[in-house]
Amino acid sequence: METPPISSESNDWDRPFTEEELHEIDVAFQSATKRLQNSEDSSSAGDGDENRRKSRRRLPESLFVFDFQNEATNSMSSLSPCTRTRSQCSYSFRSSTQAAKIVMQYPEISFKGRVIYSRTTKEVENSAVELLNFVEEKKRKEGHVALGFDIEWRPSFRKGVAPGKAAVMQICGDKSSCYVLHIIHSGIPQTLQSLLEDPTVVKVGVWIANDAYKVSVDHNVSVKTLEDLSELANKKLDEEPKKWSLASLTEKLLAKQLPKPRKIRLGNWEANELSKEKLQYAATDAFVSWYLYQALKSLPEIVDNKT
Repeated sequence: METPPISSESNDWDRPFTEEELHEIDVAFQSATKRLQNSEDSSSAGDGDENRRKSRRRLPESLFVFDFQNEATNSMSSLSPCTRTRSQCSYSFRSSTQAAKIVMQYPEISFKGRVIYSRTTKEVENSAVELLNFVEEKKRKEGHVALGFDIEWRPSFRKGVAPGKAAVMQICGDKSSCYVLHIIHSGIPQTLQSLLEDPTVVKVGVWIANDAYKVSVDHNVSVKTLEDLSELANKKLDEEPKKWSLASLTEKLLAKQLPKPRKIRLGNWEANELSKEKLQYAATDAFVSWYLYQALKSLPEIVDNKT
C-alpha cells in the first residue's frame, strides 16, 4: 500500500522513520560540532532561518536519557558512532567543559502472566502445593527444574537499625505464573520449606547466596542448590568478568530495561497487603531471573585458548 504524504504541520510521531530520515539524523549528529561553534552567530539570525529550523522534524525528548556531568555545554568535539542496531544506539558527546551522554532507552520488560499472591499461612501453603505439583510435572517431562527466586524486605534508613526480616518471597518457573508469598505474615509452612530445601530443584538469581543466607537467618530455612546468574554469565559471555546485576544482565542478553523504581524497591514490604505495583515488581524480578537462566544455559561456555 502506498504511504500517503504527511504534512510538515501535522503530528506524525505514529509513523516509523524512513531510512532517509534516519540517515539525516546521523548526519545531523555528526555536524553538531560545526553548528555549535557557530551558535553565537546563528542566535542573531533572521525570522526566516528560525522558521526553517522549526519546520524540521525533531526527535521526541522522551526517546533520550541525558546524563550531564556539568551544567552546560559550550561545544561538542566528537561523536562516537553507534555499534548496535539503530533501536539500541548509544551516542556520546565530549567537550572540554562538559560530557553529555545520550542513550536510546530500551523497552521495559514486565511479567505478563498470572501473579498468585498469598498472604496467610493457609494461602502460602496452598501456593506451595501448586508449586510442588508444577515441579514434579516438570521433572517428569524434562528431568531438570529451575526456579527464579528472589526476596524483598523492609530497608532501614537509620544508622544502627537493622533491616527487616525477609518479608516477601517470589518464585517463578515459567512464563505463565509467578508466586508472590508474603512470608512476613505467613511464615514458611512445611510444604514451602520442603520445596526450598529440595536439592534437586535449582533456585536461580543474581547474588542468590545472599538471599538464601537471609532466609536462613530470618526464618531458619535452608535454600538448597543455588545458581548465581552473575557467575554463570561470566562463564558464558566472552568479555571481562564483572559483577552483573539483574538489570545489567537484562540489558546485555535481552536488550530490555528492568524497571527499578526506588519508591517500590525501598518501600514497606511488611505492609498489611502488597499493592498491585509491588506485586508486579516482585513477580517480574523472579520471572526475569528464570528467563535469564534459560538464555544463559543455552549458550556454550567460553573456551580459554590461552596456553
